Amino acid sequence: MPDQWDEAVLATLFTQSGVGLVVLDPQLRLVRANAHFEGVATKEYIGRRFTDAFRLDDPEGSEELLKQVLAGRGPVRDHLVSGRLRTIPGDRQFQVSAYRLDAPGGDPDDPGGDPDAPGGDGPGAPGQGHHGADAPALGLVTTVVDVTDRERARARETALTAVRDTVGGSLDTAATCRALIDALVPGFADLAAVEVVDDVLRGVDPPVGPLPPDTPLRRAASGRCDTPGDKPQAQPDPDPDLDLAPDPDPREDRPRPAAVTRRLPLRTPFALTAADLRPRLVPLTPDTPWLDADAHAAHAVAESGAHSLIVVPLSLRGAVLGLVSLYRCGAAEPFDEDDVTLAVAAATRAALAIDNARRFEREHVIASTVQRRLLPQAAREQAAVETAHVLLPGRDSGCWYDTIALAGARTALVVGRVEGEGLQTAIVMGQLRTVIQALADLDLEPEEVLARLKDTADRLAEERDSLPPADALQREPLSAGCLYGVYDPFARTCTVARAGHPAPIVVGPDGRAVPFDVPEGPGLFSDDSALFAPAVVTLDVGSLLAFCTADLLTGDRAAERIAETLSRPGRTLRQAGDDVVYALPADTRAGGAALLLARTGTVSDHKVATWDLSQERRAPATARALVRDRLQEWGLDEDTVEASQLIVSELVTNAVRYGTPPLRLRVLLDSTLTCEVHDGSPASPHLRHARTVDEGGRGLFIVSRLASHWGARHGPDGKVLWTEQELPSGESEGTTTAPPPPA
Repeated sequence: MPDQWDEAVLATLFTQSGVGLVVLDPQLRLVRANAHFEGVATKEYIGRRFTDAFRLDDPEGSEELLKQVLAGRGPVRDHLVSGRLRTIPGDRQFQVSAYRLDAPGGDPDDPGGDPDAPGGDGPGAPGQGHHGADAPALGLVTTVVDVTDRERARARETALTAVRDTVGGSLDTAATCRALIDALVPGFADLAAVEVVDDVLRGVDPPVGPLPPDTPLRRAASGRCDTPGDKPQAQPDPDPDLDLAPDPDPREDRPRPAAVTRRLPLRTPFALTAADLRPRLVPLTPDTPWLDADAHAAHAVAESGAHSLIVVPLSLRGAVLGLVSLYRCGAAEPFDEDDVTLAVAAATRAALAIDNARRFEREHVIASTVQRRLLPQAAREQAAVETAHVLLPGRDSGCWYDTIALAGARTALVVGRVEGEGLQTAIVMGQLRTVIQALADLDLEPEEVLARLKDTADRLAEERDSLPPADALQREPLSAGCLYGVYDPFARTCTVARAGHPAPIVVGPDGRAVPFDVPEGPGLFSDDSALFAPAVVTLDVGSLLAFCTADLLTGDRAAERIAETLSRPGRTLRQAGDDVVYALPADTRAGGAALLLARTGTVSDHKVATWDLSQERRAPATARALVRDRLQEWGLDEDTVEASQLIVSELVTNAVRYGTPPLRLRVLLDSTLTCEVHDGSPASPHLRHARTVDEGGRGLFIVSRLASHWGARHGPDGKVLWTEQELPSGESEGTTTAPPPPA
């Protein structure tokens, strides 16, 4: 009865089992197989080795695994191997389980005989009917399940998951396309390329389909696996238009190949897909007719051994962003309709990410344009100081710099930064820069300039807070910093105050760093109400001042590195600024930065005159005579001389009547003529509009009519009343004594 049960079970398994059953002898040759795999069970396969019958891709590895089962090291369960069947074209995936077959009464854990030992001819051989613990294994029973469809579905799901996880995490078009390639190659395709409409890469609105035939497309990313199918990788063609080798990772320090731009040839799957926005599944053979119309594609297909192509449009709301081309090469299974469905889903996600990147790029272009228009448009020559700037482009659009000419040959140096990016950041930057210029014209001290600038910033923050809650701008915080300094060539001092911004770096003419500790004040949009405190440093002629934003001070010893760079002799100021950029660490983020350099000078003695006057009634007459002699010596015209005499007379008279000693007069010839009168009183005069019968009150009114600009500035030792007069063309001369030339 037991024998009948055994025979019935075996008969059922070998005739009705839903999986392949294969019995192997100790030499791993087929002894018996069921009919699950048509062809393997035929007589011609009996006696063949298991790896030959299923044409496994790794026969040595598979046989080694089966030998371990024969040696009693336990069964193998659900081992995945690749092979091919005679009756089914293409690669197949098999899930193999193997169990040792012992003689009745044998110990399955006994390693038994060596299948490779001499005379090991398998069960049934004469003299080999051993039983018990010492009996060799009779062979193996293996189950073979074709899991090709399951593994393909799993591979598609893995590729789609990779697309969902990695595509869309960047607002950079090139990075988005690179992520799409990395997600699809090599798990889904052997070769892939993403082409984007050239205008889209610059932020322009994409064309609404169909795509015009002459529209240029630029290859944003491409990649290929090392060994597609069982075919070695083809070498890339030296022609860059045919180079479909993987683009280098932008994070790696390697040269990036020039992107390829092309126009789609007519009557090709690429042009048809761009026209009707429908994917194409295209078999490729050497005699495919459309390849004659696309020589580049024909050559690439021949070099790579591609035999299957999917072309999918990158489209969004009817607009065409580009194309995705996917290839399978060598012995890889051709694409099917399920693969097309996955490619469409991947391209849809990529198109959304590319469009987001395009919108961001467009806003960045607009913000960068606004930023450039709000910054100084031409180099400004300043009295007694030479300046140069470096503005690094980047996503941040809030960096600014400025040099402002002040009365008395002084120069205001400004660097600031509004945190953030985009158009609104550039607008805030422009507002702050405009306020700085207006405050500088009032001749305020640096700490007072920043205090009033912070008041303006607070009002801007209040205006943003009052926006409707639905406005996205209302939820964006404001943050900004500013560094403001004034260089006085007569005192050879630089007075600096800062608001949430790094302190300046100072290098003397001997190349040594000059200590300059500037107290840090609160940021412009912070809630901190602390006062701004200035710092003053006395500088030798030829000293270098570096005002820079925080992005240039990244890494260890950043300030020391910049000081060392600036201390190198024999370079112009422009070259020194470039060298600072060259010395930046490689990991410095490309967020944008500003650097303002200033080399200090002095005023030529023959273009400035200073007199100390007595506090008496004859002082105005003395001042008029001194000014006339000096202006005539400088060769100025008579109208300018007479106007200057009247201006000086009124200013000195005011100082004699209402001021206190000491009384000092200075005239300075630059692009304009400046007259300054200093006295020890802090009280400022006010412009009055005298009535017809009034005997006084017209002094400053006369001054305001004769001078193009006038004002007053205060210091610890009194005040200075100053005026500026425009000079006729050809009469102005520079007053700056150039800093010592580079050694």
